[in-house]
Amino acid sequence: MSDQTPPPADTLGPPEPPVPYKVTRRWPVVSAVVALLVAVLLGVIVVVREQGLPFGIDEEWMDEILENRTPVLEAPSLMMNYLGGGFLAVIVIPLVVIALLLIFRRPWAALFFTISIILSAAVVQVLKTAVGRPRPEDMLVVSDFGSFPSGHSANAATLAVVLGIVFARTWIWVAGSVYTLLMMASRTYLGAHWLTDTIGGLLLGAGVAALVWAPFASKIYAERVRDHRPIWNRSAPPGVTGSVGA
Repeated sequence: MSDQTPPPADTLGPPEPPVPYKVTRRWPVVSAVVALLVAVLLGVIVVVREQGLPFGIDEEWMDEILENRTPVLEAPSLMMNYLGGGFLAVIVIPLVVIALLLIFRRPWAALFFTISIILSAAVVQVLKTAVGRPRPEDMLVVSDFGSFPSGHSANAATLAVVLGIVFARTWIWVAGSVYTLLMMASRTYLGAHWLTDTIGGLLLGAGVAALVWAPFASKIYAERVRDHRPIWNRSAPPGVTGSVGA
């Protein structure tokens, strides 16, 4: 009988972490499908209403906004409009996020982010064209055709959910939620969307991100617990990994 002993664990490299998402990712997928179905159903209801007329809650919300508009709130709303749309939101911010994820050794997260952002924007444009809902009349900004769903709100929700999943930090989820709600509020404050447009955008953006996450769940989790020093720092002590929430 051989009395050889197995080599020390550290010579074999760090073990792969358990991947709980193989079991627990079912409920996010179900939630994503439900969110997308509700968003589409809301769009269908808008279509069948005469000329896409707003709901009662839309009119009441807009009336409150028009009665209480002030320069103090207009400035931050315009800032959110700039931050969540146009060249900055479509090109600059996504490229910066993708670059940072790649620099800090998260290629699967970068791919997850890229697909989510592109798919979310594509679905928004398809629904805008299909629904054809007129925007409110008292707009303070210039916007493209189609009020439902809100592209700014969908983009904010997608960004919040993706970053929350990738980094798994409570403060990121809180910050992302606050950012999304502020974006939704600013869209209605500027008169660019009805309230239900922003709700549809929220459901769509979050649903797309959660649905795209499903096939990447195991890889993103495994990636999360590895070393995340920048790519130009090639040396890493044996057995060193990043924290689960890093």
